[in-house]
Amino acid sequence: MTKTYGIDFLSFEDFKAIDNGKSTINLNETSKEQIIISQQNVAKIIASGQTVYGINTGFGPLCDTKISEEETRQLQHNLLISHAVGVGNPIKKEISKTMLIAKAHALSKGFSGVTLEVVERILLMIEKDIIPVVPEKGSVGASGDLAPLSHLFLPLIGEGKVWEGDKIITTKEALAKHHLEPLNLSAKEGLGLINGTQFILSHALHGLKKFEYLLNLADVVGALSLEAYEGSASPFKKELHEIRAFKGTVLVAERMRNLLKDSGIAYSHQDCGRVQDPYSLRCIPQVHGASRNAFFHLQELAEIELNSVTDNPIVISDEEAISGGNFHGQPLAMALDYATIAASELGNISDRRQYLLIEGKYGLPKLLTESSGLNSGFMIPQYTSAALCTENKTLCFPASADSIPTSLGQEDHVSMGSISGRKFNQVLDNVERILAIELMYACQGLEFRRPKKSSPYLEQVFAKVRTICPKLEDDRLIGDDINNIIDLLQTDDFKDLIMNS
Repeated sequence: MTKTYGIDFLSFEDFKAIDNGKSTINLNETSKEQIIISQQNVAKIIASGQTVYGINTGFGPLCDTKISEEETRQLQHNLLISHAVGVGNPIKKEISKTMLIAKAHALSKGFSGVTLEVVERILLMIEKDIIPVVPEKGSVGASGDLAPLSHLFLPLIGEGKVWEGDKIITTKEALAKHHLEPLNLSAKEGLGLINGTQFILSHALHGLKKFEYLLNLADVVGALSLEAYEGSASPFKKELHEIRAFKGTVLVAERMRNLLKDSGIAYSHQDCGRVQDPYSLRCIPQVHGASRNAFFHLQELAEIELNSVTDNPIVISDEEAISGGNFHGQPLAMALDYATIAASELGNISDRRQYLLIEGKYGLPKLLTESSGLNSGFMIPQYTSAALCTENKTLCFPASADSIPTSLGQEDHVSMGSISGRKFNQVLDNVERILAIELMYACQGLEFRRPKKSSPYLEQVFAKVRTICPKLEDDRLIGDDINNIIDLLQTDDFKDLIMNS
């Protein structure tokens, strides 16, 4: 399917379809017209002799320095090469690609003063898989993501580096391969390209995609742990959650009921003498649900940002260009920090469930092995989980709570949202590993409940894990099992199984 977009609304679901290769992108005719009108407005402003920031002035603290009409093209070129000062490893290629998509969508709304040629070249880069190499560090998240966006658009002027498959080559090599020439940027185009929040936004979108999966996975793994522990399903009853109806909590409680439906294990001990389970089992709806609420909040804000114009100045008409602050990353920065805490909590509660399973209570052998002493069983994987949890806790410090003035004080409050976005994705990667360890524990625990069976769905998940991680009888390289399960979690088949739970 071809997604015709521009001034149309792009949803989170649209982003996932584009990211998964199920949808491609094109400009619609209305967007083309809006882009052309906006660029004509810039030309009229220059011809009128008005002094307008970023169009015929310097940038940042040089905003009072007038630039002649003859020098405006050189100004745009200088802007990109002087601001491309990012450092560190490249961000993932797919995040760079999303930055291109998000920027093209913002430019297509017709308030940025760029030419149609520039937007069409960006779309061509996406189509031909000419994806720029963008360093991970260097943005303070206001005036948007200046350094990352400068690296992103160096290839437009023949500079920088791009991805060729999994390799990195120079832009000059890539342009020659595709028989393309560098562009000469016009007035306002450089600033329109590098001013914006697309680095922050793209990290938010990719994080949201993974977060959504991990939220589902956490419910499934938590249900498996509950079954292995022979915990009670009564805390998930509908009546309980109707009287404290947080959206995420109600949803998770319903999911737990469905995941445990027709479970022989749950049925066999519904009248047992245990009064209540520890919080990490009993409060799954409240804890996982709170994390889901954070997901919903960030998703809502990311969709707004995806459909916003975040550069500066905003060209309103042929008489007015407003120098405002739409580039400031604070709206996403704070929500990303909140989501980072929410993701981390999925790991924290998972680690506690792991501990319950190796304690040796309620029919489970200590360390989940019948021959402990000679064998360490599952003692040590929880150490790894604990280390990952603590690493996540250190990453939960809110970057948006900090601000260091830049640009000689002109940019005296910044969001640091780029750091929030990167930390969010780091925490998600760690949570995936923590949940992999819990999944290994839960499947081992289920072995000691045989011949009783869990629900048909959970038995299907169990069977998938057992294809790459057999029951532990005697000590072996459990580290290999953990890595095999992590790999399994990243396969499309397993993701589909979890997302359809």
